[in-house]
Amino acid sequence: MRTILNNRQAFWLLLSLPAILLVAGWWQGRIDSMDMLHPTGEWSARLMIFAMALSPLVAILPPRRWLNWLVARRRAIGVAAFVYALLHLVFYLFDMGNLDDILAEWMAPGIWTGWAAFVLLLPLAITSNDRSMRWLKAGWKRLQRLVYPAAVLTLLHWIWVHNSLTGALVHFVPLGLLLLARFIKKPLSQMKPQGV
Repeated sequence: MRTILNNRQAFWLLLSLPAILLVAGWWQGRIDSMDMLHPTGEWSARLMIFAMALSPLVAILPPRRWLNWLVARRRAIGVAAFVYALLHLVFYLFDMGNLDDILAEWMAPGIWTGWAAFVLLLPLAITSNDRSMRWLKAGWKRLQRLVYPAAVLTLLHWIWVHNSLTGALVHFVPLGLLLLARFIKKPLSQMKPQGV
């Protein structure tokens, strides 16, 4: 079992499994394009949140083998989040059917936030490889910080599209709490003890 989990292709298959099942259902006519929007968007958001949660977990928790294992696969999780976002966009375009309808709702809050989040995630996905890391050097980490505004836009997109806070907050509040805990712990750990 450990050998399977440490296999890169097996891990990618695990990340791809929901997409494979969804696309197979759509291809066989069991799922409409419109019905593909919610699950592909949710999987994208979940994987993005999961990848983002790893850094604060590393900062908060003592060293853990399982956490190191996940951190070593964080880029794959982030790329998978983008692929689900791409699927979300493709099925949105299928569902809309024509450019006039797409442009007609372009400036709706629930729509432009989705497009903006996708645009921010695109360079992150393109540069999520060793070659880009070597080429960009310190700039690579700065570029990866675009995930934070992308996450905020994704949250807003979710809230406005569904006209509801519940689902979005259930997913994003745990990430917010982890980031807050990391922010609180870092300044405290940097404080030097006062002499008696």
